[in-house]
Amino acid sequence: MNADERKRGVIAVSAGNHAQALAYHAGRLGIEARVVMPINAPYAKVSRTQSFGGKVEQCGETLDDCMEKMRELQTKHNLIFVSPYDDAMVVAGQGTVGLEIVEDVPEFDCVVVPIGGGGLIAGIATALEAKLGEQNKKADIIGVEAALYPTMHQLVNRTAAQGKSNASIGGQTIAEGIAVKQPGASNAEIVKRLVDDILLLDEIALERGIACLLENGRVLAEGAGAAPLAAILAHPQRFRGKRVVLVICGANIDTRLLSSVLTRQMAHNGAMAHIGVSISDQPGVLARVASIFGEAGANIVEVSHKRLFESCAAKEAELDIIAETKSKEHIQEVLTNLRAQGFRAGRLHKFD
Repeated sequence: MNADERKRGVIAVSAGNHAQALAYHAGRLGIEARVVMPINAPYAKVSRTQSFGGKVEQCGETLDDCMEKMRELQTKHNLIFVSPYDDAMVVAGQGTVGLEIVEDVPEFDCVVVPIGGGGLIAGIATALEAKLGEQNKKADIIGVEAALYPTMHQLVNRTAAQGKSNASIGGQTIAEGIAVKQPGASNAEIVKRLVDDILLLDEIALERGIACLLENGRVLAEGAGAAPLAAILAHPQRFRGKRVVLVICGANIDTRLLSSVLTRQMAHNGAMAHIGVSISDQPGVLARVASIFGEAGANIVEVSHKRLFESCAAKEAELDIIAETKSKEHIQEVLTNLRAQGFRAGRLHKFD
């Protein structure tokens, strides 16, 4: 940017990561920065962008919903638009990740990269083609998208022309960093030429990626950043026996959302159980049920004693119990012990 452009300031649309980078470096350079972010952007991303001096306005549910507001502000304040992905200089900058991979990893068979607008994977693919070509090497490049936002997959495979329009794309995804309805057209051409495949992941798979990365790798990533690992977990045969590089980009997950993800994964893995027990509404029966859980080594976290709005008889009650358990087999052991003592018991929610 020349001196006049710097005085004008910059503006961007972002789910939060590009926003923080732009605000941080604009602040260092003395340039005003404005960012339009979705209303459901994680608070951590919004607050950090503001802490770097960025002026944040929120509107709409996706990046595409923010574009109209961005254009309005751009015109009103005569600002320079800095795209998070649809810009040759941005793509080149993100492509330096590809250069680092070649420098840091002597031998690899595959690189897995998240796809939103396509700038990151386009830049990495371009860099890898050049650097590996010099060494007469080849590595597969695999993109990953949230199944709710399969836009690059559609563009590359031309499925949008077969009735799958952008109107059918969208929804609440934990990978808001790659929730893009309209990726960069130039990026799509690079992806079509250099990327070997694009995998689509549902929300359960993305949650599993976040939890697994944190629990086993001690690496905290948001949904978009954990998507590459989630792809391996969802398609193990595809990657079995290969040396795989995962590009983890983005650690800005809301703490409340992270807590929910980890708790849900406990339920998926059998470390948390939701059990219903029918009992006679008499003194001491609740204590008997609690002792059965305790003797089996299950820890009751929460219990609701319901009488009024359940389908049970007037002299009965329904217990709604949430307990910490060791495994799915352990849950079954608790249920077996309850039934052996004459209680009707069953899991209220299953994730099998």
